[in-house]
Amino acid sequence: FWWGVLRDLPKPSELLTRKQSLTTKIYDRHGILLYKLYKNQNRSIVALTSLPEYVVEATLAIEDAEFYQHPGFSIKGISRAMRSNLASSGLQGGSTITQQLVKNTLLTSERTLLRKLKEFVLALEVEYFFTKHEILSMYLNEVGYGGTVYGIEEAADYYFGKSARELTLAEAALLAGLPASPTVYSPFGSRPDLATMRQHLVL
Repeated sequence: FWWGVLRDLPKPSELLTRKQSLTTKIYDRHGILLYKLYKNQNRSIVALTSLPEYVVEATLAIEDAEFYQHPGFSIKGISRAMRSNLASSGLQGGSTITQQLVKNTLLTSERTLLRKLKEFVLALEVEYFFTKHEILSMYLNEVGYGGTVYGIEEAADYYFGKSARELTLAEAALLAGLPASPTVYSPFGSRPDLATMRQHLVL
């Protein structure tokens, strides 16, 4: 069983070699953006070092406060998920940022124990293969913020009409709260008050 699981795992290096969906941008001769072309994912890459520190800190606060301490998985998160799973029929996550990155890029999103096992093993390998800085950078450029909006750069543009480099603390907090459930927490949804409550929780 274990050999079958490990044998079929993708390689962490595929995070560097995979074909990532990126938005094509067309500018006029003065550098003014005219059009964006994309299919299912509107994504532009931004360097982690160009972002204000609070953009990263807001995401860590709500998604994975122990990111810099754990080896790819969180004992607290697993324990919390197990308690929730025992209390209900659903299969809950407890995933770290590393596990979310693995799930979104190298695995499917099926909710099975086998997939969670693969996610766990791959997260350990990714943590060994990449630095925390590289993992955070890949995550922030990969994660979905609602609809076709992927990555912090396009999320900043979609929700606030600016680059992620220009986000305020309040704006960063709102965006950080979206990936857990973009439909529920969208400020453009039917319950914008939930977006505000989530934003305050992040802050």
